[in-house]
Amino acid sequence: MIGVIDTEGDCAEWTFPAEPGSVRSARHAVRDALDCWGLDTAVGDLTVLLVSELVTNSLRYASGPIGVRLERSRPSTPGDGSGLLVEVSDPLPDPPTERSAGPDDEGGRGLQLVACSARRWGTRRGKSGKTVWFELALPG
Repeated sequence: MIGVIDTEGDCAEWTFPAEPGSVRSARHAVRDALDCWGLDTAVGDLTVLLVSELVTNSLRYASGPIGVRLERSRPSTPGDGSGLLVEVSDPLPDPPTERSAGPDDEGGRGLQLVACSARRWGTRRGKSGKTVWFELALPG
């Protein structure tokens, strides 16, 4: 891990080097933050899986540091659901391409998993690269 930017309150943020071991480090950091927040195991498992897919995509195509950010939102009014916003950033400005993987393909399912699992997801360009984000509903 290059650095822990913030792990206080309802936000956690880290930067990882573009190295294969960073996928494991990102999974552990995300799992630890979600455990500290007391979030449901099923949400934690899904979040860790999707972060792992997106960090792997960043490693495959980008050569610079990879940012991971979590933000837990709480309902502002009764009836509103709480959510978890997850962002994975890298220095490559090109947005990812959602592919349709065949049954024998070894890759190409990361964005499909995100699209099928998240309440919402998307990409945005930044000053120095892009961010792929997704939002999960939190129980309760």
